[in-house]
Amino acid sequence: MTAYLFLVLAILGEIIATNFLKASEGFTRPAPTLASLTLYALAFYSLSLSLRHVPLGVAYAIWSGVGTAATAWIGYMLWNESLKAPQLVGLLLIVGGVLMLNLGGTTHATE
Repeated sequence: MTAYLFLVLAILGEIIATNFLKASEGFTRPAPTLASLTLYALAFYSLSLSLRHVPLGVAYAIWSGVGTAATAWIGYMLWNESLKAPQLVGLLLIVGGVLMLNLGGTTHATE
């Protein structure tokens, strides 16, 4: 269970870091740049800790899938970016793929 908490931290860190990356305006603003780099480091460290017990394919699918979906939604809500029907379908397919990976049988690494 702790491995999945690290995975959640990795996802949250990556989502927040990506929004600071947008706010950094190409690394021209020091505070958002530093926040982005720090949070990316935290995200990768947390992801590495989760990989001790969660299989790589499953962890990466969850991390990237949830991160992509959440970042697209936040981009729409916070940054006024477009999110049209084909993009929503694509996001649903990503989330569905992550669910299929997790429901596909025994996916947990042995300790």
